[in-house]
Amino acid sequence: MHWFVVHTKPRQETRALSNLELQGYNCFLPTISKKKVLKSSVEIIQEPLFPRYMFISLDVSMQGRSWSPIRSTFGVSKLVTFGTDPLRVDPELIESLQTCHEILQKAPSPYRPGDLVQMKDGAFAGLDLIYQMDDGESRALVMIELLHKPTKISVSLTDLRRSA
Repeated sequence: MHWFVVHTKPRQETRALSNLELQGYNCFLPTISKKKVLKSSVEIIQEPLFPRYMFISLDVSMQGRSWSPIRSTFGVSKLVTFGTDPLRVDPELIESLQTCHEILQKAPSPYRPGDLVQMKDGAFAGLDLIYQMDDGESRALVMIELLHKPTKISVSLTDLRRSA
């Protein structure tokens, strides 16, 4: 058994995954958790780590299953090839991706909405702030009281620490 790369149709990675698994193929679609604001609430959704790509384990021997059903599976565009040869992926890479995938799925966010945090440096250093939500990959929205009025500001996640 060897791992190969499947190119999917746009935003149909999970459809391709479920359809290939229903046919009995062993597949792997690495995903990452992302916070999105949907209808004025924050939801955690799973997005593909490599958009439009997933991995499939196939038997290359003569006794292996035919590869032709893969191309006609709903959600699949094609097998990634170089010339006529499908692209093989090092099994160690798949193992490390699977290990990282499990760790990333279990990793909690460093702060939860409502947590008291402080800025490490700058004009707001030492002031208590209330963590609201992540603002992109490296920033956070926090609430601070300025002139007796609560105000949201965006700060770098690396500038925050838990309030003592």
